[in-house]
Amino acid sequence: MSRWKAPIHRFSYRSLIIPPILLAAATIVALFLHSDVNAALLWSQCHSHSRIPGISRVPVLGTPICYIISFFRAALHSLRSSAVMAVVLAFLGSLLTVSTVEAARICNAPNVLIAYPTGPWLVFDLVGGAVVWELVIIPAFLHRTKSILNSRKRTDGNGDVQHIFTSRHLPDSELVAIPISVALGFFLPSILMLFYTTPATIGVWLFFPIYVTIIRQITRKVVTTIKRASPENIHLASNRRSLLFVYLLPMICSVLAHIFFIWSLTQHDDRKEMTRSIIVFIEVDTQFIFWTVLYWMLVEVGWRVPLTTVVLSLFTGPGAGTCVGWMYREKLIHHDNEQGENTAQPADEESPLLQ
Repeated sequence: MSRWKAPIHRFSYRSLIIPPILLAAATIVALFLHSDVNAALLWSQCHSHSRIPGISRVPVLGTPICYIISFFRAALHSLRSSAVMAVVLAFLGSLLTVSTVEAARICNAPNVLIAYPTGPWLVFDLVGGAVVWELVIIPAFLHRTKSILNSRKRTDGNGDVQHIFTSRHLPDSELVAIPISVALGFFLPSILMLFYTTPATIGVWLFFPIYVTIIRQITRKVVTTIKRASPENIHLASNRRSLLFVYLLPMICSVLAHIFFIWSLTQHDDRKEMTRSIIVFIEVDTQFIFWTVLYWMLVEVGWRVPLTTVVLSLFTGPGAGTCVGWMYREKLIHHDNEQGENTAQPADEESPLLQ
């Protein structure tokens, strides 16, 4: 009895990107409804140079940079809001890990938006928020997956070449480079911003995508240089220790942030009006990112992975839930990959997308 096929196998790319577009529209409407005069007040203060004058007086870029820094500074201006931001940052760290792993895969090399995530992440961080995930990042992944599936269906006699460009392997140096780059490039600035909230620490944090990219490239070169054996490509899902090592830090941070948030609920709500309105804005934006990621999982591997992610997120935070869900996705794909080598059956809900 055949199982329900995942949407990626049943629908065209144009059909699959309709929900993200609708989510983007809903995000804009929701953010507009939750916005108030406080956000405009921050901009006005930066424009008049009454807030962070050392930055706001810089020509052209001074006002927007001052606004972004002031926005996050206000969001971290209380214990309760700092706990919320800790959960949000842990979730972003998990997404950054997932995005970096996917960028390292051989099969994603032809897609610039996936293979070089620095640009999209900078736009997401500085300007776009959830809309960037809904209109840029997720559609890019769905388009690439569709291209690989279509490539597999072709029988042009170049099986070896096709296998290279559909391989889910990644260089072995990435096992070290990805965790280190995310730890030093994202989590370290995030922790500094949480516990020592100043315009300087926030300003440093804003450009974390650049740090992650630079540290990752340097670490890869160092590992390749000091390693005596020849570089190899590895299949991450086939090695439990490697898989856990890559995702361990964001999972730990998510659990700690979740505990911090639950504890903060037992304390007095010390949020002022400005902080309250801004943190609600961030919460709404983050929720839409989470829903978009769940849709991504649903489209590629069916309903079990997003359901697992949601359930675990309730107990460990969305960051750990996303990581465990992604590892579950990887194991399903790897398991069905092995079965597919022995039996030629049509793709179903949990059939491998990318070999």
